[in-house]
Amino acid sequence: MDRKSKFTETIKSSYTTEKAFIYLGAGILDGEIIPEAEVNLALKMMNRHGLIAGATGTGKTRTLQLIAEQLSDAGVPVFMLDVKGDLSGLNQAGQTNPKLEERAAALGRTFEPSAFPVELYSLSGELGAQMRATVLEFGPVLLAKILDLNDTQAGVMAVIFKYADDNKLPLLDLNDLKKLISYLSSGPGAAEIKESYGSISTVTSGTMLRKIVAIEQQGLSRIFGERSFDIQDLFNRVDGKGVISLLNISDVQAQPVLYSTFLLSLLAEIFYSMPEAGDPEKPKLVFFFDEAHLLFKNSSRAFLEQIETIIRLIRSKGIGVFFCTQSPMDVPESVLGQLGNRVQHALRAFTPNDAEALKKTVNTYPRSDFYEINRTLTALGTGQALITVLNEKGIPTEVVAAHLIPPRASMSPLPAAEADALMKSSNNFSKYQEVIDPESAYDILTKRVDAKLTEEANIKQQEVEEKQNAPKRNEKSTFEKVISAPITRQIGTAIVRGLFGMLTGKKPRY
Repeated sequence: MDRKSKFTETIKSSYTTEKAFIYLGAGILDGEIIPEAEVNLALKMMNRHGLIAGATGTGKTRTLQLIAEQLSDAGVPVFMLDVKGDLSGLNQAGQTNPKLEERAAALGRTFEPSAFPVELYSLSGELGAQMRATVLEFGPVLLAKILDLNDTQAGVMAVIFKYADDNKLPLLDLNDLKKLISYLSSGPGAAEIKESYGSISTVTSGTMLRKIVAIEQQGLSRIFGERSFDIQDLFNRVDGKGVISLLNISDVQAQPVLYSTFLLSLLAEIFYSMPEAGDPEKPKLVFFFDEAHLLFKNSSRAFLEQIETIIRLIRSKGIGVFFCTQSPMDVPESVLGQLGNRVQHALRAFTPNDAEALKKTVNTYPRSDFYEINRTLTALGTGQALITVLNEKGIPTEVVAAHLIPPRASMSPLPAAEADALMKSSNNFSKYQEVIDPESAYDILTKRVDAKLTEEANIKQQEVEEKQNAPKRNEKSTFEKVISAPITRQIGTAIVRGLFGMLTGKKPRY
C-alpha cells in the first residue's frame, strides 16, 4: 500500500462517517487534498469541549461559522461571541463566487448557500437585545474579577455576599452593592457584623466603591439588574434549526474583562440551572468562548478553580464549550486537558516567544506518521488546520492537516439597517428592553437606616424634653428655701468644724 492509500485508510478508519457528525473538510498529504479522507466531528462528542486556535488572519472565525452552521442544521442551538459584529451575516445566504466554488470542488462538494436563524444580543442594549445579570448571579468571585480587586478586597466582597444571603437582601444592581458596602463599613451595620463577620475598614470599602463608580462612569452599569437574562432563550429552534445567538461586543471591546467575565457568569448559570442529561446523541447547546485568553489573564486562583469546575462538570448537562484563542498556551493546563476536540490553525514563529509557544503546542499532539507537526503548523494556509478530535467512542483521532469546507452563509456583516430591523423584530428585544425595579437591598437598607435615624431622633427629643422638665419637678417653694438655708449652713459648719477639730486634736465645742 502506497503512502497516499495508507493515509486515506487511516483517516477514514479514524474519523466517524456513520453517525451524526459535522463535516470539517478533507485531509491534506504532501500538499494534495484527498477528498476521500473526510475529517468529521461526531455530534455526540461535542459536549467533550474543544479548542479552536491560531494566529490572527488564519481563519478561526470562519471555522467557528462553519461549525455553527452545521450545528444549527442538526437542530443544536449555538451561542457565540461576535467580537467585531461581522457574524450577523449568518442570517443571510452567502453569495457564490468562483473562489468558493473552487474550494468546495477541491473537497468533492458543491457550494450551496444557506441562511440560518440568528438572535442578536448586546451588553449595551444598542446592538441587540439587552443582556443583563443581577449582581447576585455574578457572585463575589466573578465580581472581584471585573472590579480588579486584590485578595483582601475579594475576601471582603465574599463577606458582603454572605451577609446579604443571611439577611435576605437581594443584590440586583450596583446601587444595591454600593448601599450594602457603605452600610456595613461606616453605617449602622458596622457594629452588627463585627462579631459574626469581622469589621470592614473604610479604606477597603472606599477603594471598592471607587472601582464600582468607575464601572458606572463607563456606562456599563446597565448590564446589572432586572430583567435578568433567561438562559432558556438560548435553547430556541426555528423550523427545526437551532438558533445561533450572537453577543455583539463591538461597542464594548475596550472592556475585555467585563464581557469575558459576563460570558463565564452566563455559562455558570447554565451549569447550575440545567438538569443532568447523561450522554446525549447530540449536545443541547454549544457555547463558543472567543477571545478566551482575556478570561484567563491575571486571574485569581479562586477564579480559575471556578472555571475548571464548570468545564469539568457541565458536559453532563449536555453542554459543549469551545474556547477560541491565538495559542493553546493561553489556556491553563487544567482546562486544556479537558478539551478533547482540537482545531489548530497556523502558528507563526517570528519571535522567541512565538517559537516557544510553537514548541509547547507541538508537544500537545501525539506523534504522526504523516506529518512533522512543527513544520506543518507553520506551513498551514488560510482555511486550513491541524485537527484531532474524539470519535464516537471517545478515542482521539489521528492527527490530520485538513482543508476546511467554506461557510454557506454570508461572511460579511448585515448592513446596519437590516441588522437593526432583525434586532427589533425579535420578541427578545422588547422583552429585555423593559427595566424592572423590584424591592432590593437598596430599598430595604434605606428604610432600615431611615427607621434608625428616626428612632435616634425620637430618643434625643425625649432626652431634651426630660432635661427641660427636670428643674420644675425639683423646684422648692420660697418658704422652704428660707427655712432650709440656715439649717443647711449650720449642719455644714458643724461637720467642717468637727473634721478640723479631730485633725488638730482639739475637741469641738457645741
